[in-house]
Amino acid sequence: MPVAEGIPQHIAIIMDGNGRWAESKKLPRIAGHRRGAETVKTIVRACHDRGIRFLTLYTFSTENWKRPEPEINFLMQLLSVYLEQEIRNLSRNNIRFLTIGKIEELPQKVRVVIERAVDLTKKNSGLTLVLALNYGSRREIMDACLELARDLHSGNVVPAAVNEELFARYLYTANIPDPDLMIRTSGEMRLSNFLLWQLSYAELYVTQTLWPDFGESELDKALADFQARKRRFGGL
Repeated sequence: MPVAEGIPQHIAIIMDGNGRWAESKKLPRIAGHRRGAETVKTIVRACHDRGIRFLTLYTFSTENWKRPEPEINFLMQLLSVYLEQEIRNLSRNNIRFLTIGKIEELPQKVRVVIERAVDLTKKNSGLTLVLALNYGSRREIMDACLELARDLHSGNVVPAAVNEELFARYLYTANIPDPDLMIRTSGEMRLSNFLLWQLSYAELYVTQTLWPDFGESELDKALADFQARKRRFGGL
């Protein structure tokens, strides 16, 4: 599937605003999460149709464990249900599914569904959908440093070989290109510990639209904004 001219190869999204969307409608927070899951389906399909090669969604951060236990349990259940329902659709549409983060710390039921989805879609060659689950960028960088230090200590890597390209191979995102465009919904102006290394040269797009209301037209606005920018990567 060729990438259309000016379309980013990799989009990363901080999906923010589910709770505020629900509160604005005097609904429980879980209603916002349910609606947000429907938005995920819409945006995955839209990115696939527009020739995007990689889509990374900040789904559950390491900081999200601080939320009330009932909400965490609901999010884990929602994730399992989403994957169970969508795994066949992903496969039929040639979409590959991956995750980044400390997956081993998630509930076993969730891990089983994730492993099944990854295995079923591993040979697909279209859009790669990446869910950042139990993910924190500082922790990712620390894990990469520790693994690299072990390899240096054992002699598997010599100090002279250490550069940015080699270090990137120790990140959770090894073999995934860095995002070209990062979208954050709900108007918050921060990265929230998301892909701090990988977003170094990404174009940032922040919209006031809450994630449950972020549809194809909003995605196209972000893409149009991206296409209008001049990417110099530090040059002239």
